[in-house]
Amino acid sequence: VNGAARVFIAAGALVLAAGVALGAVSSHAAGRAPHPDAARLLQIAVLYQLVHGIALVLTGVLARFASTRWLVLSGVAFALGLVCFCWSLYWLAFTGVSAGPFAPIGGSAFIAGWLLLAVHAVTAERAS
Repeated sequence: VNGAARVFIAAGALVLAAGVALGAVSSHAAGRAPHPDAARLLQIAVLYQLVHGIALVLTGVLARFASTRWLVLSGVAFALGLVCFCWSLYWLAFTGVSAGPFAPIGGSAFIAGWLLLAVHAVTAERAS
């Protein structure tokens, strides 16, 4: 198994575990959070974290069969999106302070990740 596969699968599993934990914490803490829309922000952050954690695991599984630069870039984009988008929403919900442009940067990274995954799918050599 190549290094990218291991990294993406392990990172995705950790992101998913953290997403479940943050979902549990968020359901209890949202009422005491300083932002008036904290519950909605936390729900969105957890949803995107879980979806893109699965995307990281998928990227790692695909890398076991046919790794391309497009696939690796896809995994990196998903990871960047997780850090920028999800954590900016957690930050806003729990502090009431905006993280500036990090949410749209993260959202753009998520979109790039899916597009790069599509490029990988149409350009990768078929595994024998």
